[in-house]
Amino acid sequence: MSTNQMAALARTAEPQLMLRRFLALDAVVTGANALAYLAFAGPLGRFLGAGSGLLIGLGAFLAVYAAGVALLASRRRPPVLAVRAVVEANLAWAAVSLAALALWLTPTTAGAVWTVLQALTVAGFALLQYVTLRQRQDSSV
Repeated sequence: MSTNQMAALARTAEPQLMLRRFLALDAVVTGANALAYLAFAGPLGRFLGAGSGLLIGLGAFLAVYAAGVALLASRRRPPVLAVRAVVEANLAWAAVSLAALALWLTPTTAGAVWTVLQALTVAGFALLQYVTLRQRQDSSV
């Protein structure tokens, strides 16, 4: 993805603000996912082919994670190590999601599609955050 495409997506060319916006977007999407899992674990579980207990556990985890990412996004200059931890956690989430789908989950068709789409979305957040972190570091040298 080019710098111009990322700037258009973030609506700014300033790497610091771009990074904070991508972190905030991650927090919002993750938080919405968490709330959906927590509030609608039963119906979503039936639709996706996942147990409601699994969705409640994932929802609680994602709520805490989203709050942490939101806190990081609210910082004027998010610390490099914390942003790298978010990038690595996002990549791990994507990889574990796909591995779980291949190895032990037995979702419905909708659940399989959802798992792949959310893994790709989370990997996309990781890519955006990594690239903007690098741009921020390059622009501050």
